Amino acid sequence: MSDDAHYHATEEAHTGPIKNPKQLLLAVFFSFVVPILIIVGLVSYVVSGNKPSGAAQGDNLDLYGVSQQARDKDVAARLQRVGSIEIRDANRPLATGEAVFKAQCVTCHGSPGIPGAPHFNDAAAWGPRIGQGYATLLEHALKGKGAMPAQGGGDFEDLEIGRAVVYMANAGGAKFAVPDRPAAAADGTAAAAPAANEAPAAAAAPAADTSAPK
Repeated sequence: MSDDAHYHATEEAHTGPIKNPKQLLLAVFFSFVVPILIIVGLVSYVVSGNKPSGAAQGDNLDLYGVSQQARDKDVAARLQRVGSIEIRDANRPLATGEAVFKAQCVTCHGSPGIPGAPHFNDAAAWGPRIGQGYATLLEHALKGKGAMPAQGGGDFEDLEIGRAVVYMANAGGAKFAVPDRPAAAADGTAAAAPAANEAPAAAAAPAADTSAPK
């Protein structure tokens, strides 16, 4: 090998693959920029994967990954039953105990029902409960007792829930009277009419006396 060939081979061995500025820029790009882009992409993927499916873009998430919107909906749902005002027609006919039982009570107290609940027509299960009296049974139904949730404040009036209690208890051997709306309001209206008619007559009597000669 000549000296010139040996010199060029030695020079190429020492200079390496980067022989011009363009190659240097490419080497810098692939050495630093590409890894950074890969890391950013991985971080974005992990963060987006931790978001709950119901979270919208831009939602603020708490430590548990729950958005503020989801928390507001949950609070509103909890307060809806407590803070809502329901206007009912006081003159509508009351639902029968059987109708309320089939709509709201049959799942637990029907057949087969759930364990621990007194089932319909089960005199042995209803006997001790009937001994507590209607008022106690109604309070347990409206406010809840044990595993039974409160039944008051739902689709039926408290009086209608009481009718369902009587319907179930009587089927188990009780002799409770079926509750109804008090008739005091109607009686009071009827009594007020005669009193109003008597008032003018009572006022007219002194006038007749003053007009008579002495």
